[in-house]
Amino acid sequence: MVRGAMAALLSMEDDLLVVGQVASGDEVVPEAIRLRPDVAVLDIEMPVLDGLSAAAALRTAVPGCRVLIVTTFGRPGYLRQAMDAGASGFVLKDAPASDLASAIRRVAAGRRVVDPGLALDALAEGSNPLTDREREVLASTEEQATIAEIAASLSLSDGTVRNHLSAAIQKVGARNRAEAARIARDKGWLEPGG
Repeated sequence: MVRGAMAALLSMEDDLLVVGQVASGDEVVPEAIRLRPDVAVLDIEMPVLDGLSAAAALRTAVPGCRVLIVTTFGRPGYLRQAMDAGASGFVLKDAPASDLASAIRRVAAGRRVVDPGLALDALAEGSNPLTDREREVLASTEEQATIAEIAASLSLSDGTVRNHLSAAIQKVGARNRAEAARIARDKGWLEPGG
């Protein structure tokens, strides 16, 4: 419904032509190869393949197609991941339609577009302080109840899991592993590359 509404709004712009729509991230590259759009507008949350992964695949498969991420998830970590995946822009869905059309025009012209508030938040946040292993262990706390279960699922010792959790808790300034996982998730740090 949102995709259709966005396409309808963009179709009302005299200088923009919506050439295609897809329902899931795994359809992005094949459709872009077929249609050769100037700009692909992707959401982070897409079925089958997330928008960040689709953006990275699109950069390789159709290098001339620029990517604009439009999402409800205004997390500084996502902004960094989007730029690392090759996106040229990152704007929030709650922006006015005229702002979205303007962002598409700017991205098509080869410029970068980033929601100003999110850019400031990303600068204030800095980069993800977690190592890959700390992120993996912390993400596992959301699915596993005990240290032993986390250790078994990641083929680590209980002590190693405790050490990684302790480091992650300290780095994010949390009181416990559940709070650390929530903080890291909210900042977009638990996703691969976050």
